[in-house]
Amino acid sequence: MIDTQTNILITGVIAKHALEQFKSNKKVKIIYEPDCSREKLEQLIVNAKVLITRSETKIDSTLIELGKDLKVIARAAVGVANIDIDYASEKGILVLNTPGKNTNSAAELSFGLILSVLRKITKANEKVKNGGWERHTFSGNELKGKTLGIVGLGHVGHRVAKFAHGFDMKVMAYDPYISPDKFVRYGVVPVPSLEELAEKVDILSVHVPLNRETRGMVDKAILARMTPGTYIINAARGGVIDEEGLLESLNSGHIAGAGIDTWVNEPDIFKQLAVHKNVVTTPHIGASTSEAQFAIGQSIYEQVIKAIEGTVVDHPVNLPQIGMIDDGLVKPYAILAEKLGSLAGQMIRSNPKKIEVLYRGNLAGGDHSLINLGWMKGYVSCAVDSYVSYVNAHSHFENMGLSLTESQDPSFDSYRSAIKFVLHYDKGETLSVGGIVFDQSYMRISYIDGHYFEIEPTGNFVLIRNSDRPGVIGDVGRLIADEGINIDSFDLSRKKLGGEAMALVKVDSEVEVRTIEKLTSLSNVSSVVNISL
Repeated sequence: MIDTQTNILITGVIAKHALEQFKSNKKVKIIYEPDCSREKLEQLIVNAKVLITRSETKIDSTLIELGKDLKVIARAAVGVANIDIDYASEKGILVLNTPGKNTNSAAELSFGLILSVLRKITKANEKVKNGGWERHTFSGNELKGKTLGIVGLGHVGHRVAKFAHGFDMKVMAYDPYISPDKFVRYGVVPVPSLEELAEKVDILSVHVPLNRETRGMVDKAILARMTPGTYIINAARGGVIDEEGLLESLNSGHIAGAGIDTWVNEPDIFKQLAVHKNVVTTPHIGASTSEAQFAIGQSIYEQVIKAIEGTVVDHPVNLPQIGMIDDGLVKPYAILAEKLGSLAGQMIRSNPKKIEVLYRGNLAGGDHSLINLGWMKGYVSCAVDSYVSYVNAHSHFENMGLSLTESQDPSFDSYRSAIKFVLHYDKGETLSVGGIVFDQSYMRISYIDGHYFEIEPTGNFVLIRNSDRPGVIGDVGRLIADEGINIDSFDLSRKKLGGEAMALVKVDSEVEVRTIEKLTSLSNVSSVVNISL
């Protein structure tokens, strides 16, 4: 990619061995300025062709614009939330990261917190160091025979499950996105809902990304469902657990103890919870092992050199060339497929075994790879804790144990071209979503589980399933209005008179969880889902 010596600006601390490798490589010139000021960063970025960063540096559009020669942005971590990836892609800048390098470290810390909380290790340590002894005050609980509940059976979650088996624990998990085969492979009992999982376990450990679906998912209601005397562990993301609710449960004695590595506000954490006598906490050190940092450093060095030499990197995050695809039919359907994947991901009710995509009309022939990737991107984005792109969507999808098969759909004949995705579950149950693009420009959701619509897939929606009875529309409209939410449109579809109906209500702002709960409690309403597209 670059023939002359390449300027590499490093703004985050990387492992010593990786830094030495960069310095000894005659193809590159290193500017090592970890944690430098924004003012200095804006000066240094002007001549940099490669930027290596960590979470402390915000790589926004302003900074990217200043980097006139910038070709590569490398994040020495799994996440990329501090990088404006869309703008980098627009500028043709490759973004890469280092996923999976800290998986074992995070899993081990989770189990360290479990042991520390149940065996009162930190309390005993503090007592002895202060000259005390009192062994009888530190009686704890064994892990053998206990049931561990894992929320999110991804890379870290399944490692925690493996460790738990070594302690002769029973392991259950809730993760509606992955295939049933994954549960079997990891020796984990699947549980269909978080509510049911909370009721069955002695220890609940969360391992999910922080997004709209998971924020506050372990709330007061979930905590109340847990058996008195149980434990909570969070080494995933701050905000997944309701911190104030957890403090109340600890103060009442309903929750016996908690281990917390990640907080809503870091480093200005919720002090009352942190200092609670039954809480063991650490300062977000899940990836802070020499082994993890060594692996991250080595990955960053190898990938950056590959990028400089113009070869394929291991962990690309974006695909700058995506905007260059000029197929007038495929590109809009790839974007629509992403929307439909996101819709299905937010509607998901249990673990799909496989996903089938059906094409009609002009879409039936040709290469569907970009459309399939669009679907995977939208679906996977609901489930993983990293930026998902057309580059890495397929690998994420495979890691979830899912497969996607293609076929033509002779029954879906309302339009010249159309796509439909069918999620297949155990016992023959399915979830179907479909769409159409008019004039190669106007995308529409046209089909959801046997209900027909024609809705632009953009904005905030409330998806409501209800019995087709008089008054439901009025009840829904009044309740949403009472909550101070303005309705943009109200689209209703029914399969037959008096049967099941479905409404897609587009609103001007995101609907809060409490409003969803109120809607669900309305007469003749069977389910309500928050959708953001």
